[in-house]
Amino acid sequence: MKLPHRRQFLHLAAGAAALPAVSRIAWAQAYPTQAVRLIVPFAAGAVNDITARLIGRWLSERLGQPFIIENRPGGGANIGIEAVVRAPADGYTLLVIGTTAAINATLFEKLNYNFIRDIAPVASIIRVPHVMQVNPSLPVTTVPEFIAYAKANPGKISMGSGGNGSPAHVIGEHFKMMTGVNLVHVPYRGGAPALTDLIGGQIQVAFIDMAASIEYIRARKLRALAVTTAMRSEALPDIPTVGDLVPGFEASQWVGLSAPKNTPSEIIGKLNSEINAGLADPKLKARFADLGGTVLPGSPAVFGKLIADETEKWGKVIRAANIKAE
Repeated sequence: MKLPHRRQFLHLAAGAAALPAVSRIAWAQAYPTQAVRLIVPFAAGAVNDITARLIGRWLSERLGQPFIIENRPGGGANIGIEAVVRAPADGYTLLVIGTTAAINATLFEKLNYNFIRDIAPVASIIRVPHVMQVNPSLPVTTVPEFIAYAKANPGKISMGSGGNGSPAHVIGEHFKMMTGVNLVHVPYRGGAPALTDLIGGQIQVAFIDMAASIEYIRARKLRALAVTTAMRSEALPDIPTVGDLVPGFEASQWVGLSAPKNTPSEIIGKLNSEINAGLADPKLKARFADLGGTVLPGSPAVFGKLIADETEKWGKVIRAANIKAE
């Protein structure tokens, strides 16, 4: 551990130890007594941002204080993540993050933080499928047809993504590894331009998150071949999973809430309980379903295991495909 991290750890640990157990419990019961910042390390409009706004509104109503969304895009999400890592562990600066954090652990050779070590998991919120989708001009309607066509035309199909190491990219590389197809990766500066070029036919296939593309699929501007999650999506119930046709394949984008390490367990427990209550609320569940998402209730420990498992999984794909950060 580097010296600055050690100093911060000792300072926070000393502060926590100075609080009697009764005081800590009373503090947590009173929490929050002021506005809470929800840092989103992406621009407004992304699935993480929409999730933050929905859960932030719920927490504001339940806990009686504003939960203010603060977008901190840049650095492949690392700027926003590091801001929370370095924030006081008092429950007033929280991080809305997901799959990108698990990818970044391997994608970037040098980071000023260790996500698993420096962040405390609070609660998982939703899982959103990506959709394997093609421009309608491509003469395929199923995953097996796509694989056959790609093998008959090696290196002639362009696969777009929101950039090197983006969820859409690593999911596409995972598909390539499991099927043996040769697709040419075309990285864009964000998912929106990749989606635009897929609709326009400049690229032929992409693994785009459902929240961003479902309206184009419904309008038949794009052809959905399969969803990437283990189960079919309620939003596209007639679309099979990739795993139905490529056994063992599973991938998704998940979003959850985390806090700086050493945040009192009483505060983490309170936030976890309120978020799980929200995920059981029919109206909030319906809003997440509109995004194509499935709610992910669970304990902080279960969320921590998800983060660790995903970090290991995508680390293997990134190393095997030799993906480098831009």
